[in-house]
Amino acid sequence: MDSFLKEIVREVKDTYTDISELIFIVPSKRAGLFLKKELLYQYAEQTLFAPIILSIEDFIAQVSRLRQIDNIQTLFEFYETYLHTHTHLEKETLETFSSWAQTLIYDFNEIDRYCIDHKSFFSYLSSIQDINHWYLQKEKTELIQNYIRFWNDLSDYYTNFKNKLLKKKVGYQGLLYRMAAQNITSYCEETQQTHILIGFNALNNAEQIIFQTLLEAEQADIYWDADAFFQHNSYHEAALFLRNYKNKWKYYQEKPFKWIRDNFSSSKDIKLIGVPKNIGQAKLVGQILKKIPALEIENTALVLSDESLLLPVLNALPETIGALNITMGLALKEVPLASFFESLFALHKTPNSKGFYYKSVLEILSSQPAYWLFGSISNDIRNIISKENLVFITVEGLKSKLQNTSNSMVDILFSPWDNASDALTRCRELIKFLKDVLKKDTHQLELEYVYRFHLVFNRLQTLHEQYQYLTTIASLYHLYKDVMNTETLDFSGEPFRGLQLMGMLESRCLDFETVIITSVNEGILPAGKSANSFIPHDLKNAYNLPTYKEKDAIYTYHFYRLIQRAKHVYIIYNTEDEGVGGGEKSRFIRQLEIDKRPLHEVSQYITSSEIPAVIQNPLIINKDEQVLQKIKELATHGLSPSALTTYIRNPIDFYYQYILGVRESEQVEETIAANTLGTVIHNTLENFYKPLENKFLTIEDISKMIVDIDVEIKSQFKKEYSQLDIRQGKNLLIYEVAKRYIYNFLKAEEQILKKGAALKIIAIESNLKTKIEVPELNFPVYIKGKVDRIDELDGHIRIIDYKTGKVNKGDVILMDWDVITGDYKYSKIIQVLAYAYMQQNKNPISEPFQGGIISFKNLKEGFMKFGTKASVRGKVNHQITAETLEKYLEQLRHLIVEISTIEIPFTEKEV
Repeated sequence: MDSFLKEIVREVKDTYTDISELIFIVPSKRAGLFLKKELLYQYAEQTLFAPIILSIEDFIAQVSRLRQIDNIQTLFEFYETYLHTHTHLEKETLETFSSWAQTLIYDFNEIDRYCIDHKSFFSYLSSIQDINHWYLQKEKTELIQNYIRFWNDLSDYYTNFKNKLLKKKVGYQGLLYRMAAQNITSYCEETQQTHILIGFNALNNAEQIIFQTLLEAEQADIYWDADAFFQHNSYHEAALFLRNYKNKWKYYQEKPFKWIRDNFSSSKDIKLIGVPKNIGQAKLVGQILKKIPALEIENTALVLSDESLLLPVLNALPETIGALNITMGLALKEVPLASFFESLFALHKTPNSKGFYYKSVLEILSSQPAYWLFGSISNDIRNIISKENLVFITVEGLKSKLQNTSNSMVDILFSPWDNASDALTRCRELIKFLKDVLKKDTHQLELEYVYRFHLVFNRLQTLHEQYQYLTTIASLYHLYKDVMNTETLDFSGEPFRGLQLMGMLESRCLDFETVIITSVNEGILPAGKSANSFIPHDLKNAYNLPTYKEKDAIYTYHFYRLIQRAKHVYIIYNTEDEGVGGGEKSRFIRQLEIDKRPLHEVSQYITSSEIPAVIQNPLIINKDEQVLQKIKELATHGLSPSALTTYIRNPIDFYYQYILGVRESEQVEETIAANTLGTVIHNTLENFYKPLENKFLTIEDISKMIVDIDVEIKSQFKKEYSQLDIRQGKNLLIYEVAKRYIYNFLKAEEQILKKGAALKIIAIESNLKTKIEVPELNFPVYIKGKVDRIDELDGHIRIIDYKTGKVNKGDVILMDWDVITGDYKYSKIIQVLAYAYMQQNKNPISEPFQGGIISFKNLKEGFMKFGTKASVRGKVNHQITAETLEKYLEQLRHLIVEISTIEIPFTEKEV
């Protein structure tokens, strides 16, 4: 089956003797390229001048005699008009103005493209707004009056804006269309060439005036790509516009309608495939392309309805795709450098007198551009921020931690931006630095990214110098976001070779034997009832402006036109319900099922990835001589109770922490962590009680400590967090909790003394270490630790371990010695008895003594003593004797032998 463009060229060749005198007008530049290819093929044996081939936008610009300006420049020009119209009214800043002006410019564009009489239109619009508010109250408030005045003033804004642009001989797209429609008659008088209009569908009023004027002047031929099935079925939206032109244009009362073909009903293999998620769609596309023969790839089109799928699809393309032509650009906001500048703007647009918030700084320093600029120094800065717990960072503080060679870079990145001019200067300097660094390392792709950002900031600089309305960082950032939303990184390549990857609009006039369309979901194809306009639906209907119905019809035409001549069609949609574009397959899929022709083979599939069954096998790490050597070193240096209980909780954690030496990376603590709270309380009690070692405690000692609580705790927090503010927020609450813990503890001590008890402090934070005889091992084994407190209460020795977390009495009561090293819930007992054994070895205690825990979260229980009992209801024995320690040592030896036996691997426990 011949393509539409091939049929056009054949028809033109038969009709016109000299194509050099023709002007071809096509919907897009891409269609023009493929038309030129067909012309070269058909006229390969002749020597002649090529005809003029113009896209509709280029033709309109030529006829209008205006230069088109982009959306950003249009916004600035409109802002100038806004400032100089009704100058007695209070005016908004550019940032506030742009939030509604973009929508208004879009409406101006529609009004002009459809050649609407703006005076009557805006009169109707203001009357509608007035009616909507008159009933609110008898007397209109100032707010309502200002609101209605705004709608009344729209006609003046439009007129002044239009005149301002025409005076400069520039215009936005709609204005170009209006002026082209006004100039078309004079254009026909000046130009005697014939125009060939190809493949159009939905024409605005300006285009209809232009085309009909050319046709009636006999200076044009027009060729539509209509299909009989849609044309003859009045319900079908695919031919909504073409039916109207055929029935209503005066030209077609005498002339034939070219052309209505019967392509849709031809033989087709149509596969409707549902697949979960966007990544699933990309993977499926790769599998489909892999099955297509290499000779057929050039006649294959991959159409992305949702252009955000571009990167996933590119990553999923199979190796069989040797050549690729991408007609859509990669959105510049998707490249890695975009997030770097986004973070930089976020850092500077909301300055803080304390400095920069550490997360914002870390976000920048963790980016790839920061590594290009700083190298390994960026890692050093991140480590310093974490180690010193810097929540807010100043430029001077950063410089002090860097080599002098990096100070200039710190200034560009982190010195405060005073205004928009300063920000643009810094960003452009930064671009220059990045270019110099990347040139040395020959990063070609990254250099292309940098070049595109160079153009973006140059453009922002030009706009700033030309209009002088960017006064704040926030307004510059707002404009930067607008520019980034439109900028793309274009791909270069041979336009006719390999797989054709395009968006829906790029497919106009083009035909392929195999077509793959992705994201055929409601909300994407068609886009649905989204409306970015101030014009009410009823007013649009009254003036024949396009509504969502007409926009849906445009999508319908493009969709069906794309598959009209195709033999193999793959329609892919997302099955997952994830908001817009997910879950609900497009109505086009349902229409295909209803409109199925006798020669159509329509099949439906739901696909999903193969998900292997997840078998939760515990991680097992075998020991070798190196591991055994590390265990020997640990044993010789001294195994702490924490190390032993870590092994009991999970041997894999013991392996990571104590064999490999892997520790959690330090994080900046904005809120005081639980373990730090424990450190502060331990250190405070150490400072209070250390001077009282080997002395009896008195009530006067306690009273002095209570007076000093506030000063001491502040000092301890200062040591742990030199930069942290404990005067507000959660940290203030935690600080007060620490004070309350210490106060309650000291009051409990005071109550003991008031009852007449004698309390002697023997040792505070005493470092202990002792050897354990393990006959099964051929190397010495030591255990070590720091016992929080050893005291003597009424002649009874107590070994005490402080816990800031909650501990209950049951946690230190044991019934069966055989389970002590197998269950982590007995970890408190292992620690207490380790301290007891080490103290007994260092300073033997002749009489039985006690060991236990004081829990600051459970102070009402007081000193919770370790004890053993024979049964659940049995009496608890709280005395630690030589027999108790021997039973403990027996279990401890078994544990250490297990750790040290090379045949027993480290096996992960379920936690």
